[in-house]
Parts: sequence; C-alpha cells; structure tokens
Amino acid sequence: MKKRDIFFILIAIMLVSFIFDNDLVILVSNIENNYLDSFFDWITNFIGTIVILLLMTSFFLWETRKREWVLPLWMSFIATGLVTLFLKIIVDRTRPFGASLLFPGWNTSFPSWHAAAAFAGLAILDKEFPKLKWFWIGFASLVAFSRIYIGVHYLSDVMAGVILGYGLGLLMLRLEEKYKTFRNFGKKVI
Repeated sequence: MKKRDIFFILIAIMLVSFIFDNDLVILVSNIENNYLDSFFDWITNFIGTIVILLLMTSFFLWETRKREWVLPLWMSFIATGLVTLFLKIIVDRTRPFGASLLFPGWNTSFPSWHAAAAFAGLAILDKEFPKLKWFWIGFASLVAFSRIYIGVHYLSDVMAGVILGYGLGLLMLRLEEKYKTFRNFGKKVI
C-alpha cells in the first residue's frame, strides 16, 4: 500500500470519527479501571515523552552512520509541536472532560500533540530501522489511545495528530533525502 493511500484512509477515519467522537469517549470511559488508569497514565505522561524524545534519539546516536538523522528527527518533532500549537489556537476545541492535566487553564484538544509527536518520527525510523516499524506503530498507537482513555482527546483529535505528525515526519525525510537540508544547515552554522 502506498503512503498516499494510507493518508487517504487516515483522513477518512478522522472525518468519520467526528460523527462518533462523543460516543467513543463515553464507551472508553466505561472500560476504565484502576489497572488501566495507571497503565495509560504512565504511557501518556512518562513513557511517551521519554521514549519519543530520548530513546528514539539514542537509536540514531548509537550508530555513527545514522547520526545524520538526529537533526531531521528533532526537526520533525519541533515542526509538529509548532503546527499543533498553531492549530490548537485556531481551532480552540474544548477537551472531552474539561481541562488539561498538565495545563489546567488550557482546554484545547485539536489536534493531539502526543499523538502527533509519537507518529512524527515514524517515517525516519522506518527508513533507518525498518525492523522496529511495527513496534513503533504499536507504541505510538498506545500513546495515541492513552489520550482518549484519560479523557483529554477525542478520536478525531488523535487522528489529526497522527496525520499531522506522520506527514511532517515524511516531509523532513524528503527534505533530507532530496536536498540534504539538515546536513547542509549544520555545516553552514558551524
């Protein structure tokens, strides 16, 4: 399946999810229990950030020939963060159950930054570590679902984050492959 086809499928899921957002939030809230609460809280608040930012970077630093991908990887995270913040301000969609856990005064949910960040590195990771692709898709999906489970995002928020993160990751990959954007940038700065 081509990447373009994957994007169309993800966009279709996101558009359909707007219809079922409230029902899905209620459905997921009905499966809550102490064990899942602890697990998904741990995934969303601790493991997600540590693995996304530190472990992925460590993979690329481990092998000398892959170090050139650290800057494109971080640029995909930074671009994802900036675009997500911009969209949150523009769309200003209220979270399913009110305030954010980390930023209580900020109630915007669309799109999910956690989902976007989890999927932003996938394109580069898939190119350099193809054996880890399915592990990462599974992990990123857990991070994305955790946002719905803890009640701070709708499915459409998460799907928009997945599309945004993966799309920006692909963009950074293409820029580096075609134009050596980040390697040339590093040489000009130093």
